[in-house]
Amino acid sequence: MLEAFMEFFRQLADDYPRWNFIFFHEPRQWARIVKGLQYTLWLSIACVLLSVIIGVVGAWMQNSPSKWVRGIVQGYIQFFRNTPPFVQLLFFYFALGQFTPAVTGPDGWTEIPIISNVGWAIISLSMFAGAFNVEIFRSGIEAVPESTQEAADALGFTRLQTYKDVVLPLAFRVSLPALNNNLVNLVKTTTQAIGIAVPELLYQCVSIWNDYPSALYPTMLLLFVSFIILVGVLVYGMHRWEHKMRIPGYGG
Repeated sequence: MLEAFMEFFRQLADDYPRWNFIFFHEPRQWARIVKGLQYTLWLSIACVLLSVIIGVVGAWMQNSPSKWVRGIVQGYIQFFRNTPPFVQLLFFYFALGQFTPAVTGPDGWTEIPIISNVGWAIISLSMFAGAFNVEIFRSGIEAVPESTQEAADALGFTRLQTYKDVVLPLAFRVSLPALNNNLVNLVKTTTQAIGIAVPELLYQCVSIWNDYPSALYPTMLLLFVSFIILVGVLVYGMHRWEHKMRIPGYGG
């Protein structure tokens, strides 16, 4: 069955040279696609989780009594919202990367940075999306009635307890539609990691069509379909989550 499948695409490449689905009939190229998908999924999951954590913590810090804390959060938001994510990625990797410690490699003489290109991609893209998530959660917090927070204060809740147990659960429901859009954009933005040679799906596809120009159209098609499926799964999951968390009067 598998051999017949591979033979079909070999014959297709012979008959129509511009449609060479080489990754379907050459195991080495298929392995590159699988590796790219793994890195794309890893980047997407790690960046989504970290950016949401940054958003939650940053929104809490925005309401800090200290003007210094609020100023730091506002500066972070302005820096990451007003500069292109690709420029941020290059800055983190090439500029800040020069100041990170390195460890000696197995051969005893090469130095390996403690933060790899994948690590810098996760940090940079998460902080970029996190800046938007802070504002998303802030708007959700402002939608929670002041009387609700006053009631928590009257019951003896600390500021952290009020945020964690009362405000955040309600604000999260209000924020989900906007958060959904931002996370979808984040997943698509992971393709920019190609700029620092992270071997994600776009990187692998470019490598394949550079090696085999006849595979250009099929590889572009595979890349397009892969992201449609990946983003579609994320959107479906977020919509299901939003529907289950919906409370009348909060978030529609």
